[in-house]
Amino acid sequence: MATTTAEPRTGARVGPKLEMREQRPRGGVSTKRTPVVLVHGAFVAAWCWQRHWMDYLAGQGYPVVAPSLRGHGHSEGGDRLDHAGIREYVADLRAVVETLPGPAPVLVGHSMGALVVQRYLEQHPAAAAVLMAPIPREGLAGSTLRMMVAEPLMFAQFGLMQTFGSGLVDADMARRAVFSDQLPDTEVAALTRKVQRESQRALFDMHLYADARPWRVDPSVPVQVLAAGDDQLFRHSEIRSVAERWDADYRCLDGMGHAMMLEPDWQAPADAMLGWLDGLGID
Repeated sequence: MATTTAEPRTGARVGPKLEMREQRPRGGVSTKRTPVVLVHGAFVAAWCWQRHWMDYLAGQGYPVVAPSLRGHGHSEGGDRLDHAGIREYVADLRAVVETLPGPAPVLVGHSMGALVVQRYLEQHPAAAAVLMAPIPREGLAGSTLRMMVAEPLMFAQFGLMQTFGSGLVDADMARRAVFSDQLPDTEVAALTRKVQRESQRALFDMHLYADARPWRVDPSVPVQVLAAGDDQLFRHSEIRSVAERWDADYRCLDGMGHAMMLEPDWQAPADAMLGWLDGLGID
C-alpha cells in the first residue's frame, strides 16, 4: 500500500494536495491495464476503501487508487472545508485521474462519491462507472425529511456533529443510519470514531444540486448501480431511478447497510462489480 499526493488544477488555480492511497496487484496475479478509482462518500475518507476493498480488487489484478477529497482524511483543505462543493470534489477526481497512466479508469463512487462520479462523467471519459448507494436524483431532501420525522434524535445528532465535531456521534445512531445489524458493536464503535465533518456547501449541493440541471448522459459509458437492501437513508425506488437515468445494470444486495464496503459481507458488492466488469471485457 502506497500513499502519494495529487495536485488538482482548475483553470490556472492550483488546488490542495490530496491524499491518494494506491494498491498494486500482487505478484503472480494476471494484471489489468485499467485502474479502478474509488471515491468515498460524505463524512469519511479513503480509509473506508482500504479496510477491505483495495487489497481485494488488487488481488483480482486491478491497480486501485482511493483519494481523499479535499478537507477529508489527510488531504489539504480542512481549513476551508465548508468552501468545497460537489464541483470542487469533481475537480479533485479529475486531478487524480490525470495522474494515472494507461486507459481511462473504472470509477466507483459511494453515496456522495457516486454523485461526484456522475458529475465527472458529464465532461470526462471513463471505461465504466459503478454507483454504490447513490444519492437519489431528487437529492437529499426526501432522506432528510424522513430522518427528521422518524429519527429526530439522529437528525439532531448529525447537526451537532457538523457544529461541534465527530466526537458527538453515537455508535448506535451510526449503526441505525449506515450499517446493518450484522456488523459487530466493536466494529461500529471503531468506525464511528473515524468519521468527520462534511462541507456545509457540499451538503447544500446534495440537497439541491443532485438534479438541478439536465445531465449529459454518455451512452458509451457502461454503468452499474448497486443498492443496499437494508439502506436506511435511501429507498429502493430512489436508487432505481438513478439506474434508469443511466440505463444501468441494477443490483440490490439483500442484508446490506448503506456503507456496503464496510459491512461483514463486503465481498458481495465487490464480486457483483467484478463479475460485471468481466462481462464488459475490461482489461
